[in-house]
Amino acid sequence: MTDASLFFKIADDLKIDAKQVKSTVDLLDEGATVPFISRYRKEVTGSLDEVQVITIKTEIERLRQLEQRRESILKSIEGQGKLTEELSEKILAAETLSTLEDLYLPFKPRRRTKATVAREKGLEPLAQLILAQETKELFPDALKFVNKELGVESPDDALSGARDIISEIISEDAVIREGMRNLFKKSAIVKSKVIRGKEEEGEKFKDYFEWEEALMSCPSHRMLAMRRGEKEDFLILDIVIDDELAHDMIKKQFVRTRGECAEQIVLAMEDGYKRLLQPSIEAEMRLMTKQSADEKAIQVFADNLRELLLASPLGQKSMLAIDPGFRSGCKVVALDAQGKLLEETVIYPHEPQRRVMDAQHMVMAMCAKHELKAIAIGNGTASRETEEFIRSIEVLPKTIPVIMVSEAGASIYSASDVAREEFPEYDLTVRGAVSIGRRLADPLAELVKLDPKSIGVGQYQHDVDQTALKNKLDTVVMSCVNGVGVELNTASKQLLSYVSGIGETLAKNIVDYRNEHGAFKSRKDLLKVSRMGDKVFEQCSGFLRIRDGVHPLDKSAVHPEAYHIVEKMASDLNCTIDNLIGDKELRKKINLQSYVTETIGLPTLKDIVSELEKPGRDPRKSFEVFSFDETVHSIEDLREGMRLPGIVTNVTNFGAFVDVGVHQDGLVHISQLSDTFVDDPNLIVKVGQHVWVNVTECDVKRKRIALTMKGETQVNKKSTPKKEVEVAYDPNDMMSALAALKGKFKK
Repeated sequence: MTDASLFFKIADDLKIDAKQVKSTVDLLDEGATVPFISRYRKEVTGSLDEVQVITIKTEIERLRQLEQRRESILKSIEGQGKLTEELSEKILAAETLSTLEDLYLPFKPRRRTKATVAREKGLEPLAQLILAQETKELFPDALKFVNKELGVESPDDALSGARDIISEIISEDAVIREGMRNLFKKSAIVKSKVIRGKEEEGEKFKDYFEWEEALMSCPSHRMLAMRRGEKEDFLILDIVIDDELAHDMIKKQFVRTRGECAEQIVLAMEDGYKRLLQPSIEAEMRLMTKQSADEKAIQVFADNLRELLLASPLGQKSMLAIDPGFRSGCKVVALDAQGKLLEETVIYPHEPQRRVMDAQHMVMAMCAKHELKAIAIGNGTASRETEEFIRSIEVLPKTIPVIMVSEAGASIYSASDVAREEFPEYDLTVRGAVSIGRRLADPLAELVKLDPKSIGVGQYQHDVDQTALKNKLDTVVMSCVNGVGVELNTASKQLLSYVSGIGETLAKNIVDYRNEHGAFKSRKDLLKVSRMGDKVFEQCSGFLRIRDGVHPLDKSAVHPEAYHIVEKMASDLNCTIDNLIGDKELRKKINLQSYVTETIGLPTLKDIVSELEKPGRDPRKSFEVFSFDETVHSIEDLREGMRLPGIVTNVTNFGAFVDVGVHQDGLVHISQLSDTFVDDPNLIVKVGQHVWVNVTECDVKRKRIALTMKGETQVNKKSTPKKEVEVAYDPNDMMSALAALKGKFKK
């Protein structure tokens, strides 16, 4: 199949024009990235969005691999001298890999089988004679194949060997295999039961000790849970169908008469079904359902990761970040507006030391000294107690927000090579506290330093295909990073590595150049970086921002290749680019049609004007302060019927987990997400969303909290009103407050 045929196939599936597919594939083949194509090549692709471009990329890779396999199979069979015109047509018409492999199976080099041995004994003609079903008495024919030198001692031996060959022929028949697959898909049952004696040890799999349901309707989370139980030797997992239905299907194709031949075929069929066909198709079904479960679990993870990465940033504000703890104390760090570590210490406001006044004094002193405008507290051990301690400091200005921040993955970051490189002279606790503060300021910039799997928003992420998971999550991270844009002069090399076209090596070169030569003055300066060629510059420059760049468009998402268009607009209106940016009435005078060229059309021109309205704007939602219920600190404080504010921490196929401030997330089962039927939890809630929940059950011993959102009117995340967190700061007030605190010490 030619590439053109592939383009038409993809276009038909996506309901778009084949020219759009071809243009997109050409760009991908030239090395263009998905973010670049969807953002800056709209004229070429016909304004395909990122999802469509990714789909085209995935499909063309799959179809090309299929074509490579098709070619390989044709060459192999032709090399054996067995390629007939009919077989060639079937192979060329095959649309799936399983169909191709079924057609190739009889010709595939294989290990030595019972059928191989029978063929070596010269019993293939007898098997074909039986399959033809034209003889009424087999004994005389079987007698002709007795050959003691070859190990065929009797007619029964000959018939036994012939049946081995027939068993293999039936099990490798493409029509039969496809029929078996359909039978499994329609009627297979997946069953699990506990291994005797493992009941207590495998308690976490109790729900699956005696379980069965239709294979194709089994949700991905249950399939992955049962497979994990099987892998850990607690469960026995089987996929079964009605054997009689399978036998009847095979008989309809292979048994055409009654008599001795039919009897031999039935015997061969029963043996081949049990020994070869059924185990083979069951293995396929296991693989297929595993892949399907993986895809769904990976998609859940990807959706959650996207929400987490695009969470509202507090922005560039100096802050106090606290990694809370009891016995070992709370690690406290002061960060400037760019996230630079200014000072670090440890306070002990809790048991057993309980040095409350010292801790209050230190917090106030750091806030005053560094003019801090926010306080971030990690949500791990002692978080609520630390929050209560901070809020209890009466002289701390109420204009300073106290915000709980997820610690998921912070410990992994603090022990990583990245953290050691950033803070070689500090220990894990300092690095962890810094990460908490930076995560509040800009979740995306900080979370890209972590392996996405460690962030804790997945579903059975360690059980799914790790390569597929990594590829999907990398795609999500790249999409988010390029969608938001990256400040060239402050970005870490980890963040830069996800920018379109850059990668790890070039990201390091950019940071090294920045360290050696100082801040970049313009995007064009990037071309001075080692290994930064014109092609890479084309791919990455539009996604990089320079806030105080030489050119006013360097802070925007306008690509450098389009600067001359904006300059022409300004010239035609007898104004500067800064005037265009700042004057809405001037922008209204722009006649976009006048600037259409062969390479730049209306889609890009509209994007340019939109960008001029607010150059370099952050597409993420404005930050909103959230507070847990002040009367609830631990799971023991919960009571059935309580109505509490919470934050969605994870969304799965079976519901959503919500943090209500007690160190143990509660579960809102999918059936409790809404008063109406919910098929996909992601349509109701998103990671990071603020919700109201009601406690329906609280099992303190098992640390399980059941919640419901029924009857609650939740604020739709997409329509959440924007509310910037602005922190009024008066150093005189802070110093007065600190003096008041010192006065308490004297008393």
